[in-house]
Amino acid sequence: NVVGSSVARESDDVFYTWAGPEIAVASTKAYTTQLVCMYLIGLYMGREKGTLPDETYRKYIDELLAVPEKIEKILHKERDIEKLAKKFYKRDNVFFIGRGVDSAVSYEGSLKLKEISYINSFAIAAGELKHGTIALIEDGTLVVAVAAQDRLFEKMLSNIQEVKARGADILAIAKENNTDIEQQAENVIYIPECMDEITPLISIVPLQIFAYYIAKQRGCDIDKPKNLA
Repeated sequence: NVVGSSVARESDDVFYTWAGPEIAVASTKAYTTQLVCMYLIGLYMGREKGTLPDETYRKYIDELLAVPEKIEKILHKERDIEKLAKKFYKRDNVFFIGRGVDSAVSYEGSLKLKEISYINSFAIAAGELKHGTIALIEDGTLVVAVAAQDRLFEKMLSNIQEVKARGADILAIAKENNTDIEQQAENVIYIPECMDEITPLISIVPLQIFAYYIAKQRGCDIDKPKNLA
């Protein structure tokens, strides 16, 4: 991201992300920009190798070009996310769960929360819940469930039901058309419709905003968290 940085000088080739200066130690826009760059590299390689048809390539590119507008819609929900942060900022333990690429989003969302709010936050692939982690769920435990994959939505509903039955409070991230999630989750942040594969670029944004306002409520130094450099 930084032109002329040490890593750039030491590299044979450099693909600059051009996210601009990142003020906070807990990187946000640099994270999403790097993710876009990895998508572009993958798409380029797929087309060059002939494994990705031109029609599919163009579909992905169109989806990527639409991401800024969809993120803008999430930013319009900032006040609603702030209200959720005020509701949950006193929790001492938070679990993040997701399936497929949503599990990666869960790890990043959990990392942001623990980095700047110092809450004990833990992420796990939802399919592994029964292998130990579910034993830690009790009344009042906050579980953030990322359920943005249409093909895995029903399985995520089942996972949410499992932790809810053990007393967890649920904050879910889902696409606008998957309103069935309200049957299991009392708090839902909806993201705009898009291809499953593109959702990580969008679903991470409300989690970043949520972590920001949690830290703000707890009086933490958001840009310069303790022990990080």
